[in-house]
Amino acid sequence: MPMGRPPKPTHLRVLEGNPGKRAFNKNEPKPTIKAPSIPSHLTGEARNEWRRMVKLLIPLGLLTEIDRTALGIYCELYGIWVEAKKRLKEDGHVIINVQGNKTQNPYLGIMKGAFDQMKFYIAEFGMGPSSRSRINVPKPEAADPYEEYRQRKTAVNE
Repeated sequence: MPMGRPPKPTHLRVLEGNPGKRAFNKNEPKPTIKAPSIPSHLTGEARNEWRRMVKLLIPLGLLTEIDRTALGIYCELYGIWVEAKKRLKEDGHVIINVQGNKTQNPYLGIMKGAFDQMKFYIAEFGMGPSSRSRINVPKPEAADPYEEYRQRKTAVNE
């Protein structure tokens, strides 16, 4: 098994401008940009995060149907993180255990574990500030009104 950093998806390399000038994988699968269906097991905050992320990732061309599982895992972890954060806010960072001693609230560890795992998916989808800063999304070219008119006229005449 190869060691080191996993290869960056080509679509992210293209958006970043390929500063290393390394050749792109011409045989890389290119799934259609399309919102995957929401997994039925997502509930509450995880479901809300799914809807939010789909709205943000689709226009950037960073989400396809094949990404359903990865996005679902990220959203599930986000839901766990939010729930742990709520419990932490209710109970505080330090609790009294059954022996009557002060101890760290277990939800702090749950929150940290969920966040540590979320970081991987945040980077995979280009959602983190550092991964986003490397992405260069070109502005769409302004449509030529004459060309649009010509194409409409050609389509009507066919």
